[in-house]
Formats: sequence, structure tokens, C-alpha cells
Amino acid sequence: MNTMGNSGSGLKWKIATTPSVPTFASHRVAHVARMATWIVGAAIVLMASGCGPNDREINAFVHHWEASVSGTDYVVQPPDVIEFSSPHAPEIDGEVQEIRHDGKVTLRLVGQVKVAGLTPIEIARKVESLLSKYYMNPTVSVKLVTKDSKRIYVFGQVARVGGLPYTGRDTVLNVLAKSQPTFLAWTSQIKVVHPSHEGKKRHVVTVNADKMMQQGDLEKNFLLQEGDIVFVPPTPLAWLGLRMQELLFPIQPAAQTIMAPGVARTNIERDYQ
Repeated sequence: MNTMGNSGSGLKWKIATTPSVPTFASHRVAHVARMATWIVGAAIVLMASGCGPNDREINAFVHHWEASVSGTDYVVQPPDVIEFSSPHAPEIDGEVQEIRHDGKVTLRLVGQVKVAGLTPIEIARKVESLLSKYYMNPTVSVKLVTKDSKRIYVFGQVARVGGLPYTGRDTVLNVLAKSQPTFLAWTSQIKVVHPSHEGKKRHVVTVNADKMMQQGDLEKNFLLQEGDIVFVPPTPLAWLGLRMQELLFPIQPAAQTIMAPGVARTNIERDYQ
């Protein structure tokens, strides 16, 4: 308990000894120390074992996905947005439509048209057939405005986590530039995953983006496929820091409670000196 005396030198405070840390907190701290030792060892092993992809892993991606997808080959699905042009049919000329969840769009004069699962050229031919009831030899062109139905996914240590629109021209470097890896990112060990329900079609490859950015080595800068996953892991040191945060999180409230009285008494002593 604090006591106060009055003397010629002014106010003096006698500071009580900080109470001992509760037993449960001591045990928790010891447990955290043991886990930290294990994590450091695991991080060292992780750094030592980092290696690049072999040719078989790379070929599983490059051979399958070396062909790009142009706008005319793209198969539209909800919620893609398409634009119609027709010099012979002003009712639909310049019409911009988002494909509904039922796969249809609604156009003046021809009504509802099922377009999901078709390419822009196939949609144009279908609308021309419908317009032929009203016009002689109508011509229609269809342009993709936005491609929102197909995605590439980026996770890990990046500023923009989540899905990016798939354009058919998405390379590893292009996707990384859009997602912006953070200072915690291990850019020499980026994982590119082509998911599949079939084990033989599921592939994972490790890409060294540092070589691309620092040396201009674009050999592994292959095109990505719809649904591919790019995972940017943390560096071993960042991984260690993130694990320590997880371990310390449960005892942070207790530690703050224990430290708070000592901080308050220190402030009081300083005020009255």
C-alpha cells in the first residue's frame, strides 16, 4: 500500500512492490517461450528448404495454358456485361446489358434472349436471326464490356486480396502487379495453384518473382487459367512474427492488466518529484 510523508524536501512517495505475476500467466509465458523456440527452428528449416520448381511442374502449366483467350472466343456467363451494335436495328444499337442470373438479356423488339454459354460471335448470329423477322439481312456485333464471371484469386501477403477478373492474358507478373505484394511477402517462393476435383489435373508450382523483377527472367511468367490461385507466402521472419502474434494474443489482456498498475505508479512518482 502506498504511504505519503511530509518533510522539508517536499512530498515523498513510497512505492509498493509490484505484485508477482499470477501463476497461470507464468505458465502461459513459459508455454509461449517453448513454442517460440519451436517456431524459430521451423523457420530455419523453411528457409533452408526453399527451392524452385522443376521442369515437369512448369510444363504442367505452360503446355496447358499457353494459348490465350481472345474476346471472340470468350464464353459469357453472368454477370458479364456486353454491348450490342447494329446499324440496321436502332432498337438495339448501342444497347449495353448485364447478363442476368438466368443467363438472359432483354432487348427491345426481340425480347428476352438466352446468351449464357455463348461467345460474342454466337450471340450476334442469334440476335441477327431474331431480327430477321423485322429487318432484311440485319447485321449485329457484340462486344464484351466487362468480364466478371471468370476470376483469378490472389491470397497471402498482398495489399489486394481476393478475386481479379480473368481476361485470358493474365500472367503471373501481371497479377502480382495488380495485387501488390507487401513487405512481408516472400516473392521468391510464390505458389501458383491450378485447382481441380481430379487429383491428376491439380498442379502446384513455385515461382521466383524476384528473378522476373530483378533480372528480367520471364521464362516462368506463364499465362494463368480461369480459377487459378496465386498464394504469396510470408518470409520466414514474417511468418515467425505472425505466429508469435497468434501465441501472444490470448495473454495480451492479462499482461496489460499486470503492467497497468506499475505504469500508473511510475506516472504518479514522476508527477510529484
